[in-house]
Amino acid sequence: MTVDEAESSNAVALAAVLLQHKVEQFYYTEAALLDNYELEKWVALFSDDTHYFMPIRRTRLRRELDLEFTKPGQAAYFDDDKTTLMIRQQKFATGTAWAEDPPSRTRHLITNIRITQDRGEELDVESYFHVYRTRLRSDVDSWVGRRLDTLRRHNGSFLIARRHILLDQTVLLSRNLSTLF
Repeated sequence: MTVDEAESSNAVALAAVLLQHKVEQFYYTEAALLDNYELEKWVALFSDDTHYFMPIRRTRLRRELDLEFTKPGQAAYFDDDKTTLMIRQQKFATGTAWAEDPPSRTRHLITNIRITQDRGEELDVESYFHVYRTRLRSDVDSWVGRRLDTLRRHNGSFLIARRHILLDQTVLLSRNLSTLF
């Protein structure tokens, strides 16, 4: 390998490390916004054409795994666009959302962040999450799963152009699903 090739290889590796760090910091900031009830700022992280989707998971035999999750247009826990996310945020802000008054206390733990594809203006990113929620005196909920996002480069940062949230659970034991992922 020549000196020029080595320098070029090092530059590519450094760019990949910096991009990974930038994506991770974006997700950590997003989690902090959710946990601190800064939902207006959280919604601003989404592109105008976003699709925020949490399908229902069903237990299937190995030969039927392609039917494990409902598809867009079928029943889902969330099947939202940016307008719907803004309406959710505005409802929480009014204090009239009974499921969040008093508000939940949450921790969004994000891990295993991997950039699976870089298409220039957009990145496909997979991450794992654990969302812990406690409310009132004894309500405790825990959701674990995987997120498949498309991040769009925007003004030196990113916008979430697509989020598919795949829960590991097939049965939700929480009293409501007002928590955002």
